Amino acid sequence: MTLKVGDRLPDAKFKIMTADGPAELTTGELTGGKTVVLFGVPGAFTPTCHNNHLPGFVEHAETLKSRGIDEIAVVSVNDVFVMDAWKQATTPSGNITFLADTAAEFVQSAGLGMGPVPIFGHVRSQRFALIVKDGVVTFQAVEEPGGGTAKTGAAAILEALG
Repeated sequence: MTLKVGDRLPDAKFKIMTADGPAELTTGELTGGKTVVLFGVPGAFTPTCHNNHLPGFVEHAETLKSRGIDEIAVVSVNDVFVMDAWKQATTPSGNITFLADTAAEFVQSAGLGMGPVPIFGHVRSQRFALIVKDGVVTFQAVEEPGGGTAKTGAAAILEALG
């Protein structure tokens, strides 16, 4: 079942990179008491994700935060080292949290996985965007496979926030 507005995020653990090395972050820790934009991408450094999807959130991070977003996070079915390398290459300011869903635990339980995809070799994340308030989905969009980022990019989130 795919998440929908009004649903609580499933319990899952992400891998994140900290100053002390890899660590875990749960969905509860990510969203508890906060309003979070959580967007998913099929893969770090892939053309649409790297050149189109992530840059809008980097560019509009401060505007999103001025409209009540406490945290912006991107999730992908990659390992924590790849996600950290992507973060270092794109957002040295650290205004976006990079979440590794290494075994697709979150995307599968949220109904947002796809695959296995031949180009990637295993299950990956669909391209999606959520606004989550204290663990509950208040906005949800999923792109069609092979589509762009019109429904899930930063501009769509800004529009949803009004």
